[in-house]
Amino acid sequence: MEGAVRAVSSPVISGLASFNRWRLPPRDAPHPLLTGIHQPMTEELTLTDLVVEGVIPPELDGRYARIGPNPVDPDPRSYHFFTGDGMIHGIRIADGRAHWYRNRWIRSNAVAKARGVAPAPGPRHIFDTVNTSILGHAGGAYALVEAGSTPVRFGEELDEQRFDDFAGTLPGSFTAHPRRDPATGELHAICYEATDPNRVRYNVIDTPGKVRRSVVIPVSHGPLIHDCAITDRFVIILDLPLTLSLRTVISGRGFPYRWNPHHAARLGLLPREGEASDIIWIPLDPCFVFHTANAYDLPDGRVVLDVIAYERMFSDENDGPDANPRGFERWTIDPAARTVKQRTLDHTPQELPRIDERRTGRAYRYSYAMGLPTEIGETLVGEAPLFKHDLETGVSTAHDFGPGRVAGEFMFVPRNPEAEEDDGWLIGLVIEAGGVGTSLEIIDARKIDQAPVAAIRLPHRVPPGIHGTWLAA
Repeated sequence: MEGAVRAVSSPVISGLASFNRWRLPPRDAPHPLLTGIHQPMTEELTLTDLVVEGVIPPELDGRYARIGPNPVDPDPRSYHFFTGDGMIHGIRIADGRAHWYRNRWIRSNAVAKARGVAPAPGPRHIFDTVNTSILGHAGGAYALVEAGSTPVRFGEELDEQRFDDFAGTLPGSFTAHPRRDPATGELHAICYEATDPNRVRYNVIDTPGKVRRSVVIPVSHGPLIHDCAITDRFVIILDLPLTLSLRTVISGRGFPYRWNPHHAARLGLLPREGEASDIIWIPLDPCFVFHTANAYDLPDGRVVLDVIAYERMFSDENDGPDANPRGFERWTIDPAARTVKQRTLDHTPQELPRIDERRTGRAYRYSYAMGLPTEIGETLVGEAPLFKHDLETGVSTAHDFGPGRVAGEFMFVPRNPEAEEDDGWLIGLVIEAGGVGTSLEIIDARKIDQAPVAAIRLPHRVPPGIHGTWLAA
């Protein structure tokens, strides 16, 4: 039946979805991802000379930027966290000072109409809601999303925005998680589109910011592929059983992906300069991965892939994950035998793994991840520590943010380009207890269990977002 439905033209499917969206029953209670800690901001602010506690390291000169959903006019009946209008939050740091904070919506057509402003110029694709991650590349900064939109390139102070298809070289949409090879500076991306269930693309973006290579990879059912990984030899593709559901689309729900037990889980090793026919596909037991930490080649030809793995995803309702991840895992892949051996490195609930990105695709020692509440709740986030994993000794250390405080993703910034791995800072946003304010905290990565070296105070709550990055000046 779904095969027949897929043959129906997009306007028909869109019309049915729109009709059924208005027929969804009202919620019995306020939407947990639109209220409380998730209450969207309603203004774009510019704050200067921010209050700093402690000492900002003088080596830090740039912007911390984080993006996430901040819907302008959401419908609680169909709203999903992954689909809200994007908002960037930025803090400019230089000379030991926090010079400004700004928050700006991504000016999609819908946001522009709702706020009575001009939409950002530039080429759209399937949709133009961009809300998932931030990337610095080709001398600029980009806001990213997967499944249907081109990236948005934004200026120093966030106001200047333009949809950008890499000078017309991007075939289709992009991804939220490209991986940069530190040796070449190129980006490697697995891209998919919600309207095309039968193929994904492997795109390579060169350092000037143009797609130099694009490979079409046949798939089935329209899998959601949020992340990938690279090694010196391979790009790793995760084709897992979270797939497009036309029933969910037509029902009017906001997010069209559901767990699909009929989709065989597999992992693909694509040689970096290979074609789709060169992919080594390896079967997996059903599971799901939003985020990889890193991957690298072993001398004997095997491949290491470190991931946060779930037993399943969106198998009941698709408002949020079914359960916490089963842990931080190491998958050792044997291309010759076509097998994967899985070993849990840490059983503690956690997500959003980050590393020293100078080690991307190489052997590495340290990984960092945000803890999750022991029991997953409607708000998805809660009081939990920041973890540092020493993969050489097997020791994990935690940073406690204090009672009632809720932290988001923290990323690693090296002290300087030549610094050793782990010699630098972990930077991220923390919502104060009671949601009365927010801090950008800077933690010495080698002293993760100690107090932050600096905290930049914001007088308002920055709602929980998704991914951020450091954009060096």
